[in-house]
Amino acid sequence: MIRCIRLWTGDDNNSHFEEGVIDLPKGERGDILSGKVGVASISFRETRAGGAFEWHDAPVRQLVITLSGTLDFQTRRGEHFLLHPGDILLAEDTAGTGHSWKLVDDNPWRRAYVILAQGVEVPFVANSHR
Repeated sequence: MIRCIRLWTGDDNNSHFEEGVIDLPKGERGDILSGKVGVASISFRETRAGGAFEWHDAPVRQLVITLSGTLDFQTRRGEHFLLHPGDILLAEDTAGTGHSWKLVDDNPWRRAYVILAQGVEVPFVANSHR
């Protein structure tokens, strides 16, 4: 399974998160595989080691796939989670008080931003539902 953190805006206008996985129920040749997810675009970005970004919302609903770097994300409520290479962030907190992040290892943060098509379902399953 692929680790995924879902980040969203709650009724209290704060960002919240839950850990889960990308559901991979079927496959062939012994692989497991998700269904196709409609996307609008993909782009890539790199932030040097030691980088950080203060309080902000996600600009759009997107998947952020970490290729390198380890990050500490924080919500305004003081909750933290780590993202590691290979993790996916499902960023849905497009309004509210937002989140911040900082790199916590000696590597740059290399990532792919996958902008989701409008209304698309992401095969995210929260750990509490597994």
